[in-house]
Amino acid sequence: MFESAEIGHAVDDDTYKAAVPALRQALLQAQYELKEQGGFPVIVLINGIEGAGKGETVKLLSEWMDPRLIEVRTFDQQTDEELAHPPAWRYWRQLPAKGRIGVFFGNWYSQMIQGRVHGRFKDAVLDQAIGEAERLEQMLCDEGALIFKFWFHLSKHQMKHRLKTLKDDPLHSWRISPLDWQQSKTYDRFVRYGERVLRRTSREYAPWHVIEGQDSNYRSLAFGNILLEGLQARLKAPARGVQQATPPLGSSLDERTVLDALDLTHALSKADYHQQLIQEQARLATLLRDKRMRRHALVAVFEGNDAAGKGGAIRRVAAALDPRQYHIVSIAAPTQEELAQPYLWRFWRHIPAKGQFTVFDRSWYGRVLVERVEGFCEPVDWLRAYSEINDFEQQLTEAGIVVVKFWLAIDKQTQLERFNEREETPFKRYKITEDDWRNREKWDDYRAAVGDMVDRTSTEIAPWTLVEANDKRWARVKVLRTLNDALEKAFSKHD
Repeated sequence: MFESAEIGHAVDDDTYKAAVPALRQALLQAQYELKEQGGFPVIVLINGIEGAGKGETVKLLSEWMDPRLIEVRTFDQQTDEELAHPPAWRYWRQLPAKGRIGVFFGNWYSQMIQGRVHGRFKDAVLDQAIGEAERLEQMLCDEGALIFKFWFHLSKHQMKHRLKTLKDDPLHSWRISPLDWQQSKTYDRFVRYGERVLRRTSREYAPWHVIEGQDSNYRSLAFGNILLEGLQARLKAPARGVQQATPPLGSSLDERTVLDALDLTHALSKADYHQQLIQEQARLATLLRDKRMRRHALVAVFEGNDAAGKGGAIRRVAAALDPRQYHIVSIAAPTQEELAQPYLWRFWRHIPAKGQFTVFDRSWYGRVLVERVEGFCEPVDWLRAYSEINDFEQQLTEAGIVVVKFWLAIDKQTQLERFNEREETPFKRYKITEDDWRNREKWDDYRAAVGDMVDRTSTEIAPWTLVEANDKRWARVKVLRTLNDALEKAFSKHD
């Protein structure tokens, strides 16, 4: 698929000089329009043959456009911090915000191709990486991103000629890097696996553009024009219309959900509670100090009805630990910074490194719960979110992170009693808001959303634990015991 990029494309100097001013002006205009609209981020992936002009072209782009609105990121050898997180973490934290352009060197394609070329893994791992890249790009595009994927190409003859010319020129021999010599020896394998990756990942929402890099004039104009046409087309495209109808998800004929199967009468006496609480807290503290924890991280997700006791359960978990052993992330309405990024970005940046424990007090499930019920996103967004969340959690577990998810359930009468108690108790009054009472009016809608959430995201690798929380003592002990069981199960796989 690289034949057209090996035929000697060229643009003479006069034609180049005549074309550049109008191209620069149009690119700048598109860039400023992008900034003013702030409607979507632009991600530019740079890949291809060494010496094909990747760096020179991006440098020229920063001259033609406003460099203050362009973020150039290079992903070379992974740092210790990056190695301690899931592979995608290093890319998520560097995504450009809406209205900005991010240029990624050494991106996920570079890593997978180089890894296969140098035999660090087999075809099965490459195929898995290709699938992960497709899902990531599909999700980013569904969230509004505009993705450009460029492959800068040289034929084998062109690459060898370039290296020989530079080697014989004392003034320019410094331009040859060790990577140039390395790739000259692995050119055939690099192109073969590169073609495989391009063929399988060129999609209508993020197609590949192959540019011959031998002639700098041709290369620069081709790159600039592709970028301009894509920006202009997207800026002129109409905004996606709002869908009003919510497609049914196949609810049961008797309208029963998993919540109806819970026995909310479970309870513990005060004596049993204190005994079991101390036992499970000690167990958790011991497990988190276990040397096997170095190969893992722990993520605990707390969701539940308002007044179900999430805060109390989290406090009992934290009470067992040194404050340096855990981090609690409370999720509220997204900030302006978070709204400028894809939905999962705000959660990816809080994913713990190996050996660490993070508690999410509400989580990424807000998209299929509160955002769904309150109409804060379109049905197409929350319907898509189930598969995105499953993929997200799969990436976490494959990186050694133990994901434990709790839904704390209470009945409607218990909630009313706790609401009234909060209003009547001065030091608890801050816990009750108008939103709590308003959400209570949508009890059935939330109940249906929880049923769909569990049905679609309770997986073997990250199952939901439904906690009977009418009795707070029972709920707190069950939470601790579940965390401990999950850690012991993960540790046993490596014994």
